[in-house]
Amino acid sequence: MEAYILERLPFIGAALAIIFTTLVVAFLVNRFFKRLIRKSAESLQNDPTTYQFLRHAIVGIIYIVGFGLAIYALPGMRAIASSILAGAGILAVAIGFASQQALSNVISGVFIIIFKPFRVNDRVKLGGMSGVVEDISLRHTVIKDLENRRILVPNAVISDEIIINSDFGDQRICKWIDLGISYDSDIDLAKRIIREEIMAHPLLIDGRNALQLERGDPIVMVRLVALADSALSLRAWAWANNTADAFVLSCDVLESIKRRFDAEGIEIPFPHRTVVFKNKEEGR
Repeated sequence: MEAYILERLPFIGAALAIIFTTLVVAFLVNRFFKRLIRKSAESLQNDPTTYQFLRHAIVGIIYIVGFGLAIYALPGMRAIASSILAGAGILAVAIGFASQQALSNVISGVFIIIFKPFRVNDRVKLGGMSGVVEDISLRHTVIKDLENRRILVPNAVISDEIIINSDFGDQRICKWIDLGISYDSDIDLAKRIIREEIMAHPLLIDGRNALQLERGDPIVMVRLVALADSALSLRAWAWANNTADAFVLSCDVLESIKRRFDAEGIEIPFPHRTVVFKNKEEGR
């Protein structure tokens, strides 16, 4: 027994050395890509999406190759592997059916990296969920929502969804500021107040194109868009650099416009209900 163990010690040592080397190499590669991702995040010109995916893919390949070599280094495991390969046809079919979804996720992840419908740090909305893309792995995409929770969406699922990407191509956002005023309010005064309050906000940018500049269109356009049942609906178009700035801008100007409306006598209508009591005469 001791002779058998001593005879196998070199193979066991080789297997352990391969496993140790695999762990060290995977750690160093993982650390290297994390540094690349951190540097790319500091520079607005670099995109960390490819680095994130390559990190997962290369580390996964290192583990598969390393542990495969460790198993191959053990003569006893070679014999087991040979016996398993005898039924490789049936095994391949079974594995194929079992891993369809996993392979679909991997392939979808590769397509996401190649065609880039979204990237890391993009603000996206899909299937009623919205957030910032935090990571794209071999199996799933991680989205951080506004409540700082992580949503893990399989790559195969996200590839079939309709995605609203706020940062695709052009990060600028045209934010609609919708307000209603009463029918007896001064429309021109209300439009002027809305335009002045939006123009005064520091996050507003000039989003006019060449044609609009040539026509002399105002930076903030305010129009009457509907004659509703109880209000005149006004809409202003305000441009911001990104989704986050557009949200802050809309919240701030809604508050400042409400204060100006109160001071200038512009009424924002709200539902009223009239109740009529009818008294029946006695004896009827």
